[in-house]
Amino acid sequence: MESRRDITKDGTAAGAFNDAGNPAISSTGKHTVNNTKSHDNGAKLIFDDPILCAQFLRGYTNIELLRDVQPEDIEDISERFLPMWQEGRDSDSVKKVRLKDCELFLIAIVEHQSKVHYDMAFKLLRYIVMVLTDYESEQEKKKPGVTRTKEFRYPPILPVVYYEGTDRWTAARNFKDRVYLNNVLGRYIPDFEYVVVPVASYTNEELIEKKDELSLIMLINKLRSSADFKNLKGIPSEYFEELSEKTPRYLLELIGKIIAVFLYRLNVPRKEVEQFTDQIRGGEFQMLFDSFEAYDVQETRRISKAEGKAEDILELLSELGTAPEELCRTIQETTDLEKLKSWLKLAAKAENIGQFREKAGI
Repeated sequence: MESRRDITKDGTAAGAFNDAGNPAISSTGKHTVNNTKSHDNGAKLIFDDPILCAQFLRGYTNIELLRDVQPEDIEDISERFLPMWQEGRDSDSVKKVRLKDCELFLIAIVEHQSKVHYDMAFKLLRYIVMVLTDYESEQEKKKPGVTRTKEFRYPPILPVVYYEGTDRWTAARNFKDRVYLNNVLGRYIPDFEYVVVPVASYTNEELIEKKDELSLIMLINKLRSSADFKNLKGIPSEYFEELSEKTPRYLLELIGKIIAVFLYRLNVPRKEVEQFTDQIRGGEFQMLFDSFEAYDVQETRRISKAEGKAEDILELLSELGTAPEELCRTIQETTDLEKLKSWLKLAAKAENIGQFREKAGI
């Protein structure tokens, strides 16, 4: 494949905003992370980058018209819709995609929560109306009265949900399915479907087969605990070699930032995160295997510590009386060391089990 190592980011993409309304990318095109939500930050950086966004549209939406989309075909127009949003939308973005002789508006909505958003169809309908209203206004400024002519046409809009949750997406994908009497009045109800791209549904083998930078990001994004790193040990060396050869230097930096966000979500220590991302920035992907092994061992040690803390808590509670079975199970299944440390202190000070439960909130 043709090398892209010398490509530089032109800084023209802008417009994703966090919950506080702060821009995720400055006017100079430099990436910054302003939100503390890890999924928000990672998704924001993905969709603000033209190469990663193009890879997403080409390889993950399963839309034939988008198979040949290139970074230069994508224009980010999210910023013009900021005043219209009813609430802060950290990673939502609107892209104008040029396809040969036509333009396709793409609305990419990023779902950050583990549970399904059952009113997504209506949310997307509002977005679609916003985009079409803006398009109408823009065309009227260029040529007054044009939208009232018989020949005038609106651009197609493709609504996409980039879903990072682990549960299966079960929300209605067609707005009509959310409306009463759709079987009788269906022809009078807005009828459209949105595309769902569920990260968790891809197998590692499917992502590796894509051989692009976004596939590496999604492989890391699928991890839900440090123990999951062992699932990445089987990645063939050819996959990393190809990424090392073709990935632009600026994109290596960006991938490092995105993956750091995901690793911090897994509570990987800062020192290890920095070592991991330094290897990515240097294009030393093959060396990541050593990190995967280390994180697996580290997780085993962490779980052992958690089990020890849980046993100490239960021993202290046994001196106060007989602890309910569900309380014991909750303590034994908790792996958050900070939470267990807090519970241990409360157990040592509690006068009875009821007092402990009230203070610990369990």
